[in-house]
Amino acid sequence: MKPEPVASLANEDAVPGKRRGSKDNLANGIYAAIKADIMEFRLLPGDRFTESEVAERLNVSRTPVREALYRLQNEHFVEVQFRNGWQVRPFDFAYFEDLYDVRVILELAAARRLCEHVELETSQELIALKSLWLVPVGERLTDGKIVSGFDELFHSTLVAATGNREMARIHRDVTEKIRPIRRLDFTKPYRVDTTYHEHGAILRAILQRRADEAQRMLKAHIDESKSEVRKITLHMLHAARKGASDGL
Repeated sequence: MKPEPVASLANEDAVPGKRRGSKDNLANGIYAAIKADIMEFRLLPGDRFTESEVAERLNVSRTPVREALYRLQNEHFVEVQFRNGWQVRPFDFAYFEDLYDVRVILELAAARRLCEHVELETSQELIALKSLWLVPVGERLTDGKIVSGFDELFHSTLVAATGNREMARIHRDVTEKIRPIRRLDFTKPYRVDTTYHEHGAILRAILQRRADEAQRMLKAHIDESKSEVRKITLHMLHAARKGASDGL
């Protein structure tokens, strides 16, 4: 059966640029709507659709739709299928593993830099992380989707706290590309408690300037997530889509 991904695309109200009448803002809104569908599993790897389908669903012309799709193509989220419309980029294990390798390099470098060069006691970023992750068990969040977002924030904040803006920018780009995989990981209830435990241990090591230990734990933490990539199946992706639909 041919998939119908546009059936779940954001409606016109979710495209803020349409109201302002700005061509650029309209394309940005369409871009954000399609990307959200990919991130939230409403569009799955391999799903096909056409510019006309997207334009009809969002009540816009094809020109800003095409502009948004080419931007998503440049970011490796979709692929153009000449004469056959567009396709969400098929799942590529090697591609995601490469991204995780880049993430490891960046975050280990960040942990070392934090321990050796940053005033940890006055770092607003680290103070914020302490208030979220170093809390009593009874104060921990339990919603996997929410914790998934804070998990991403934990890692991006560690990199940003180094003060190296280019490192933080590259890390943000990598993070965005692997976001759907990380959200899949948090569909497992035990991952919430594990994440609190491991983040707390990593953060304490950094605050005590134990660079080698912080790097070791951080690498093990990321490697565990990376190992889950090879376990992802089409069934898991469809289950995630069903969960997203049920939550609407």
